[in-house]
Amino acid sequence: MQAGHPLNDATPLTLGTAGHIDHGKTALVFALTGEDTDRLPEEKARGISIALGYAPLDLPSRRLSVVDVPGHERFVRTMVAGATGIDLFLMVVAADDGVMPQTREHAAVLAALGVEVGVVAVTKCDLADPARAVGEAAELLPGAEIVVVSARTGAGLDALREALSRAAERVVGRAGEGPLRLHVDRVFTIHGAGTVVTGTLWSGVAERGAHVTVLPSGREARIRGVEVHDVAVEIAQAGQRVAMNLAGVARDEVVRGDVIVDREGAVGGGATRGGGAAGGGGAA
Repeated sequence: MQAGHPLNDATPLTLGTAGHIDHGKTALVFALTGEDTDRLPEEKARGISIALGYAPLDLPSRRLSVVDVPGHERFVRTMVAGATGIDLFLMVVAADDGVMPQTREHAAVLAALGVEVGVVAVTKCDLADPARAVGEAAELLPGAEIVVVSARTGAGLDALREALSRAAERVVGRAGEGPLRLHVDRVFTIHGAGTVVTGTLWSGVAERGAHVTVLPSGREARIRGVEVHDVAVEIAQAGQRVAMNLAGVARDEVVRGDVIVDREGAVGGGATRGGGAAGGGGAA
């Protein structure tokens, strides 16, 4: 895409999935983006999402970063980690099940995080009459547009993209000014590169070569490289999903729930591990 294209010019936003296990979140993300966000062998073997998954979603007027979260109750902390930092939601409700316990739990998490704008996709419309699920979803999330879809047949996908575009227009983007702040939701190592952290950039910019601080430990590091959806960039903007290769810290010196800030932002910083909704636990 060339500079000046609307997909580049639109404010970066992050879309998070939500919903009960086996309601088709990952299949729907694949149908929308062409990317399978289940990357782990155990996810393939068990047929369920365990870790957070990521994909870019191109809409007619903008690109969204998608965070696909697990729906199983055992992985609710991972879901919360992924939901922390999203700008709008895609709640997935299966036509054959309707609203289920994790649907309600995920809706409560979104409300607690202040994520008020989103779309409901009633999936599996090729398997069951969606009327009951549509009614239950409307009662649970009365302000959200509801679209009936099938990831298998492709029915409703264009309407869902249009609904997501309308929802995105209602969201105020994050502040590009101010200090860098990124809440870590995943940590891993790459051979020959070292420690990599991912998260949604809450504010500021992430620039290759910049010096940062990991809170609450206070460890200092340098941003060796920056990627947005596997594409290396010199600078990432607030609202984008970002992977940062950090020089100067080991893999076990950063955990999910830590906050990466620039050196100025670290002065007097009061971040505490576990203090936010995504705190605690290792990397997803």
